[in-house]
Amino acid sequence: MIYRLDLASQSSAKPHDLAGRQLEWTAIAVVAALAVVWFLKDHRLLRRYTYIAMLVGLGLVVLPLIPHVGRTINGAHIWVALGPLSLQPAELAKIAFAIFFAGYLVTHRDTLALAGPKVLGLQLPRLQDLGPILVVWAASILVLVAETDLGTSLLFFGLFVAMLYIATQRFSWVLIGLVLMGAGAVFAASAFAHVQVRFDIWLHAFDSDVYNAAPGSGQLVRGLYGLANGGLFGTGWGAGYPYLVPYAFSDFVYTSLGEELGLTGMLAILMVYLIVVQRGLRTALGVRDGFGKLLAAGLAFTTAWQLFVVVGGVTRVIPLTGLTMPFVAQGGSSLLANWLVIGLLLRISDSARRPSLAPERGQVAPGGILPDDDPTGPGGLEPAAPPTPEAGTQVTEIVRPTPPPPPPPGDGATGEVARG
Repeated sequence: MIYRLDLASQSSAKPHDLAGRQLEWTAIAVVAALAVVWFLKDHRLLRRYTYIAMLVGLGLVVLPLIPHVGRTINGAHIWVALGPLSLQPAELAKIAFAIFFAGYLVTHRDTLALAGPKVLGLQLPRLQDLGPILVVWAASILVLVAETDLGTSLLFFGLFVAMLYIATQRFSWVLIGLVLMGAGAVFAASAFAHVQVRFDIWLHAFDSDVYNAAPGSGQLVRGLYGLANGGLFGTGWGAGYPYLVPYAFSDFVYTSLGEELGLTGMLAILMVYLIVVQRGLRTALGVRDGFGKLLAAGLAFTTAWQLFVVVGGVTRVIPLTGLTMPFVAQGGSSLLANWLVIGLLLRISDSARRPSLAPERGQVAPGGILPDDDPTGPGGLEPAAPPTPEAGTQVTEIVRPTPPPPPPPGDGATGEVARG
């Protein structure tokens, strides 16, 4: 799709060549994922760096706010300039936060799950246990305010609430998270102009005032008309007009695919994503350690949540957020981060499929089963030789009592005499 948009841009005033750069970033990302699988022999090593991962994640989030380092593109302060390249460090921060959340929750999940009062049958956490979720909630609002990035704040907060629920299996955490998320959204929409604009575009997209405003809902409406033009089976490759939508290769790549592939193609793409998410969750169920379970589930949920936010935004289910569609949208940082997620899931899946060192009930010990022709085996006639004592060890002989002789015939319970 990106190459198709490149061809369409050659006749415009601003031609671009993004497909070649996308292939280069794909190759770099795949090599990075293979490096994770090759060099990370055990995913449990990441648990040692729980709080280091937290510091790395916070540093990546704050990095765009540093003068002469961060860049502002389309009103969002979420980019970092590295020479001629522009990276979005929040994409890599989600992996660091997933590692931190998994390490923190696997240590404190019993306290979060069991401690606290019950109100109307709902297990509520203690006030001191609300500290981590309040800190993440405040950090999400800070990202929303300082960087004008609604998508990243939703991604981080949703990730933590989901991993809290997986670790504790308490619905109260989900309820508290939804309340805090709703309260933060209402406050941000009433206090900050750029958030209010996002909500106006979402709620009043077809109003002429909102459509003609700058920024307005023109991009969203054109994407919706493109989906309507595609219909059920699409217009076919090269027969649509996705280039009429601004940023059709990144933010609105899903509507571009929907116009030329139709609803059928859109559902097929979603099925591929669902398979990836399902395998990630299956890996979380199969791995034996708690840290691996939380990390695999958190990474799989991150992909699913990001997919929902992107698709929901371009189809007007939720406000537009600015997140990119994993593996499909143009962007090097998104490709690198999502391929690293795949590499971590492959490593955890490999650990889940390895046999356990300690045999479980009904399994065979590492030594295996002795063959029947072995004289010391189960079917052999000779008893196994006793172990040879070490030098200097005193051996005590165990004397077993002689069993009594069997009773003579006729001394049974009936008192009858045996007849010769």
